[in-house]
Amino acid sequence: MTTRDRGPLSRVKTPGPALYAYTAAPDGQPIAVVGLVHGYGEYGGRYARVMDAWAERGIASVAIDLRGHGRAEGTRGYCERFDEFLDDVRELEHVTLEKRLPAFLFGHSLGGLIAASSVLARPAPWRALALSAPFMGLAMKVPPLKLVAGRIASRVWPTFAQPSGLRGASVTHDTALAREYDADPLVFHIATARFFTESQAAQARAFERAALLVMPTYVVMGTADRISKYERARAFFDALGARDKTWDAREGLFHEVLSEPEWRSAADAIADWVLRHV
Repeated sequence: MTTRDRGPLSRVKTPGPALYAYTAAPDGQPIAVVGLVHGYGEYGGRYARVMDAWAERGIASVAIDLRGHGRAEGTRGYCERFDEFLDDVRELEHVTLEKRLPAFLFGHSLGGLIAASSVLARPAPWRALALSAPFMGLAMKVPPLKLVAGRIASRVWPTFAQPSGLRGASVTHDTALAREYDADPLVFHIATARFFTESQAAQARAFERAALLVMPTYVVMGTADRISKYERARAFFDALGARDKTWDAREGLFHEVLSEPEWRSAADAIADWVLRHV
């Protein structure tokens, strides 16, 4: 039950840069499969221990590196249009469906915004949606001048990058994992102007269409999240049209509940929820 690099992922469904994939599976026949979408500035390989924990529960999983992230091709932290990330999910979907199992979509942070946007645009083939700290608003304070500069640069210099402010101490209480996050050469700490404006527009669209999201949905989030705004994520959850929805608040935890010392409890809760919906 060891997560393995599948390697570079050639595109089948959509145009774009080559992505990168990781897979994990139980020793026996899997019960379900989860497609995993990581957060901004990181990559799918950071979820290896979570994927292995799910494999112990009989759940296979596939994670990708989105364009401009990890080992995938593309300018770091950049998209011309937010919908390009939805194209990347189409490629994840293609690999996930190879398992021929009930398929669930999971997204963390930016991956949560991407996953929610993806099922709003095209629900099939996903049976249900699980999100961790979905990026529906920014908890970090951004100086007004920096906001104005970002909006102007998005039009005239879209690849212009500024420090993102993302640091290990903001994502987990685990000091070793925080140091690992800061030192990881595949984790970057900048944000491009076009990504900034495209993600804001995607958040607005997600709220406008939230009532149309009717598939079973599970959201886990730390109440002390310093990156994704807790109140905005909760407002999005409350606006969902799904009758079967679960809000799992983790008191005092930071942004990456799956990197906290208590990560196994959160991973098991997601696995329990998946297995109940197979």
